[in-house]
Amino acid sequence: MVNTKKVCDLCGLPVEVPGFTLKTKEGDKAFCCEGCKGIYQLLNEDQLLPDSNED
Repeated sequence: MVNTKKVCDLCGLPVEVPGFTLKTKEGDKAFCCEGCKGIYQLLNEDQLLPDSNED
């Protein structure tokens, strides 16, 4: 069986809790925690896509 566990797009740790994701111009990014997600947002503001649920 192939290991399909995702790793954090910032620090490389395993993503064990779903929900810490961002949509970017390069595709969806997954993070292991809110801290990594927030740091990625700060460093890559120009690459983020708007949430589709914003009115």
